[in-house]
Order: sequence, then structure tokens, then C-alpha cells
Amino acid sequence: IPSSPLSDPGWTSINRGVLICDECCSVHRSLGRHISIVKHLRHSGWPPTLLQMVQTLASNGANSIWEHSLLDPAQVQSGRRKPNPQDKIHPTKSEFIRSKYQMLSFVHKLPCRDDDGVTTKDLSKQLHSSVRTGSLETCLRLLSLGAQANFFHPEKGTTPLHVAAKAGQVLQAELLVVYGADPGAPDINGRTPMDYARQAGHVELAERLVECQYELTDRLAFYLCGRRPGILDLSELAKAAKKKLQALNNRLFEELAMDVYDEVDRRENDAVWLTTQNHSTLVTERSAVPFLPVNPEYSATRNQGRQKLARFNAREFATLIIDILSDAKRRQQGKDSSLGLGADDDQHDYDSVASDEDTDSELTTMDSSDLSDGPITLQEYLEVKKALASSEAKVQQLMKVNNNLSEELRRLQKEAPKGEWHGSGTDSDYDNTQTYELSLSMGRSSEEEGRGEAEEGGGGEAGEPDPTLPCTEDVILKTEQVTKNIQELLRAAQEFKHESFVPCSEKIHSAVTEMASLFPKRPALDAVHCSLRLLASSASRLQVECRKAAPSDLSSPAVDYQLLTQQVIQCAYDIAKAAKQLVTITTREKKQ
Repeated sequence: IPSSPLSDPGWTSINRGVLICDECCSVHRSLGRHISIVKHLRHSGWPPTLLQMVQTLASNGANSIWEHSLLDPAQVQSGRRKPNPQDKIHPTKSEFIRSKYQMLSFVHKLPCRDDDGVTTKDLSKQLHSSVRTGSLETCLRLLSLGAQANFFHPEKGTTPLHVAAKAGQVLQAELLVVYGADPGAPDINGRTPMDYARQAGHVELAERLVECQYELTDRLAFYLCGRRPGILDLSELAKAAKKKLQALNNRLFEELAMDVYDEVDRRENDAVWLTTQNHSTLVTERSAVPFLPVNPEYSATRNQGRQKLARFNAREFATLIIDILSDAKRRQQGKDSSLGLGADDDQHDYDSVASDEDTDSELTTMDSSDLSDGPITLQEYLEVKKALASSEAKVQQLMKVNNNLSEELRRLQKEAPKGEWHGSGTDSDYDNTQTYELSLSMGRSSEEEGRGEAEEGGGGEAGEPDPTLPCTEDVILKTEQVTKNIQELLRAAQEFKHESFVPCSEKIHSAVTEMASLFPKRPALDAVHCSLRLLASSASRLQVECRKAAPSDLSSPAVDYQLLTQQVIQCAYDIAKAAKQLVTITTREKKQ
């Protein structure tokens, strides 16, 4: 590498249309492909027209699109500037790169309009018109402002890619595809951009659009080239995993295939990165990209599943790719329709592969540090996806639980005999254990929970009420306080007020301690013991998770607030569940 890295940039960001040096590339890769699609100029495989598109953008000032406001003399006077080449990569350059490409801090801002959505539509119409010309930078600027590459023009009945194909604008077509344009999208008469290119005599462009349409499967197949025969895992576990793969509906299968594609891109760039750096000082933990970065447009479920792909060893990953390729072929040919593929194509989550019997004991301990603990099997990966799906459903349940729990408490209060509403004389020294245990299944309904608790505690038959239990009124009052504090935490999570996590968790922990103190230290009923244990351990876990939202110092690792919020909500769900169980048990026992 020359003394000035920018004098010989070895990498490029395809979707940003800029050339970057090794130093900046280490940051770009950590942003994720949804922000910056990175490729090496010499060591990566390139379709010629795609490379030409990038070079054209870079030489025609694409960089000025992403630094628009910095070129304003007023900004220079205000002190805002680009880092100098001699500035350190961390934190100076890395923060600037994230601000420039992730936050889009310097892109030209359009004036706000009262009618939402009109601006995007206008930009998309301009893009639809502009792609017939050779001005790539104009179209990139429109895309940077929010123009949609797949915009369907209501009057013309076509997308921008149809227009570019008809005009023979190969580089515009490349840019549109990079920004997500569908090469197989039909116009109002059912004709695709490939049809437009062929009818206009642009044979090479038509062939390139076909390549783009099959880029995912072609890239996966290419990744396998050079490997010895026999890499297909024919174990029983692999066969079972393949059947589960075939059972996914088309939408979920496409999402999985795209995630694997991104993982292939990460691994290929990783190999090139290590090859080109040799003993460079850039090869450090800070520049490493050990798994796919979080994409905020995806659910936490999908992001965690994507990151798990990094744990596949070469053999396992190759087996998964082969299964995806073979199943992609089967689906395109329309075979095995008896499997019901495509029946639930409108489903947007992973619930179709989830089971009511799934537990989340593994999920609640999962974080980024788990991703480097060795290889996993294909079966384990699918099981993790199932557990994640179950957790995602429970998060939604929590919102409903907190909305109707107060109403249910009031109902129970009305139903309880009047003679029961008296002060509790129980003075307990219940120890608030901080053991991290999840002893109850999260997949059962309220009715099943009630039956299970009755069986565990011997309360399934009529008998004498347990005199050691507190009065129902006291339990309900404490539960209402717990619920109120949980609702405050949920509002903070919905409004992204992460600084409120710690004080909210402290209030919840205090309310839980007060509620637990109503009960004897060693309750006679096993169901009460299990519920108290879940209540205490969940409150303690909630405190631990919430403290992660406030790093102790600047050297602490960056917080993934999306995954953290899911963990916090899961803990809150467990607390609400345990409190509800205690109210149910107390009410039932007092009625006996």
C-alpha cells in the first residue's frame, strides 16, 4: 500500500459508486451490505458492465452526492470538515464514514411537504424518466434522496428498469439492479425488462438482465466451485434439515436464500481481505467482521438467524447452499406442489416453522459473543430459527398481556368473596434469589398453565385453602404496581428511550421484591415456588440487561439496541407471566 492510501484504492462500494482504500474498507465492511456493498477491484469477480458502472460513477463525482453539505462554504466556516489522511481510522475516520453513508448526514435534504409520500413519488417519476439517458450520477442522486428502483409508473405501466432496457442503457440497468430493481418485473402487459431489451435489439443487455435475475443461485453455485466431490452431508440430521427447508413457504425460503447470499459475500470478502492485508496493522479485532452486521430493516429474529450463519463450518455451509440451490430449482419448476409451498407467501415472519412446544432457555442467553463458539449443525440452525420465532411471538403477546392484565385483575377482585379482603399478617423474609432459571414452558395457554399448576401443587382437587398464602387483594395490588412499571418500560422501548431502561428496571425490581415478600419463604405449593422463582430471576435478569443500555465507559463495545430491546421485553414478559400465575393460584386457593 502506498504511503497515501487514497492514491491506490483497492476496493469499491458498489451502491455508493466510490473507490475506497483498505483502511476505509475495514469500516465499510462493518456497516453491512444494506449500507455498503463492498468489492475488491482486482481480486473479486466482476461482470464487466458492473465494474464499468462503478468506475463511471467514481469518475463523475458520485462522492459529492454523499458529501453535498460539506461542499457548502458555510459548513467549512462552521467547523464541519472531512478527516485528513493522517487522522486515525478509529474513531475519527470511522465515525465520519458512518455519518456519511449510514446516517446520510451530508446528503442534500429536500424541503418537507405536508402531504406525506408525494416527494418519494415525484423522485421516482424523475428516476423513471432519467434512466433513458446516460447520466448515472443524476440517477444515483435521485436514489440517494429516496427514489424507488422498483417504482411502477401508474400512467406508463412500466418500471425504471423497463425504460433503461428499452433505451439500451446498460449502466443504468446495473445501477437500478444494485438498488433492488427486479429484472423479472412485468409491465402492465406482462412483459419483463429482458423482453424490452430483446425487442429493442439490445441482446447483450438482455443476457445481462437474465444473469442478474439468477445472480443469487449463480453466486452460490460459484462459491462451491473448486471443492472436492462428496461435500454433501447425507447424515440423518442433514436429511431432516433438508425436509424442513422444503417445507418453508416461498417467502421464508427467499429470505433464507438472501441471507445465505449475504453470508457468501461476507466470507468471500473476508478471504480477499486477509489475502490482501498480509501482516497489515489493519487486521485487528476492530476491523474484523466475524458475522453479518445487524440490518435494522429486518426483525431481531431474522438478524439473529443471519448471524448464526457465521458459525457454519465449510462443510455445513456448503451442504446448506446445495440444499438451497436444489430446492430453488425444484420451486422454479413447480414440482412437489403437494408440500403446500407458496400457500402462505404473505407471511412475513418465521412462525410457520415455530412450534408451541419450543422453549427459549437457549435464546435468552444468546448474544453476539455466542457466535464464535464453534461450528453448529444444520439441524441446530433450524432449531434456533424455531426458538427465535417462538420468542418473537411472545414479545407480541407481552403487549397484549400488559394491556388486559389490569382488567383481569379487576375482574378477579370483583369475583373474590368479600370476607377475603383484609390485611395480610404474613411477614416474610423471602430471599430474592438472582439465579437465572426458566423452569416453566412459555408455550402453554393460560388454561393449561392453571391445570399444570394445580397438578404440581396438588391443588387439582378440592381441599382446605393454604393459610400461608397472602390475601388476594394484597397480591392484586402488588401485581398492578408491577404491571404499571412494566408498561412504563414498554413505552420507553417503543420510544427508543434507552436511558430510561435502568430506572424502569429498578422500579420493577422493587415492586417484584414487595410482591414476593407477601409469600412465605418456603411455600407449600410447588406452583407458588416455581412462580416466585421465575418472578425473582426474571427481575434480576431484567436489571442485568437494562444496565447494558448504559455502557460504563467509552471503551465498552457498541450496544446493539435492537437485540437488547428484545431481551428486555422477554424478561418483562416473564415477570408479567409469573405475576399472573401468582394471582391465579392465590385466587383459586382462597376460593377452596
